[in-house]
Amino acid sequence: MNSRGVSAHLKDSVPVAGLCPQGAYGVQDSLRGGFSSVKNELLPSHPLELSEKNFHLNQDKMNLSTLRNIQGLHAPLKLQMEYRAARQIQRLPFLQSSHLALDTLRGSDDVIGFEDILSDPAQSEMMGEPHLMVEYKLGLL
Repeated sequence: MNSRGVSAHLKDSVPVAGLCPQGAYGVQDSLRGGFSSVKNELLPSHPLELSEKNFHLNQDKMNLSTLRNIQGLHAPLKLQMEYRAARQIQRLPFLQSSHLALDTLRGSDDVIGFEDILSDPAQSEMMGEPHLMVEYKLGLL
């Protein structure tokens, strides 16, 4: 390791929110959040990683600003309300939602992406006990 030590590696890394959710006693909740990887927290990220994470957000901002310049303030406000309503439509917490209404609003319902092929719900690592997940979502636990 060089003279800057571990702090140089941590400075360049991108923090991942929700990677190790803390339980009631400050211990990681492995049942709900999965196992954490120290390697993901210490290694510096690629410069394009942050750009790729925010790609859809940046694209939506650009489209909404263009729409505002062309049609006025009402058009992006109406579209944002429709996006928010479409995001709230979900299946039960233990089932993967397809967000078909949101994809239709964005115009990406006919695009086949990485997550469409390699995101098989049967291979999911986040599958858990259905009753516990619903109770956690409703705030009963």
